[in-house]
Amino acid sequence: MDELELDDSDVSSVMKGSALYDGTRIRITLYPGAFGKRYTSLVIEGDALPWNSDLDCARSAWRSMDTEIRCSSGEWQEGQPVEDEKWWRLDKRGEQLVVWN
Repeated sequence: MDELELDDSDVSSVMKGSALYDGTRIRITLYPGAFGKRYTSLVIEGDALPWNSDLDCARSAWRSMDTEIRCSSGEWQEGQPVEDEKWWRLDKRGEQLVVWN
């Protein structure tokens, strides 16, 4: 990314910002304490992203952070039930489709 701007004045609530990638502005939203305060959720939106899929982005995050990463396996949207939804989990055991809970 060429440039990153986040409004980080209050990290206990949703943080919104933007970044410049390859000359195109992308939107970034960070949800600390997501899903019962156990996870932080990151949403990256834009017309031109460096990944072809959520899983490609998760793989990049896993390589960079070496911590468990979860991402949507498809078209899940915020607010939809997750009880039966499968998610990708990337960790030291590899990549697995798992039920969130």
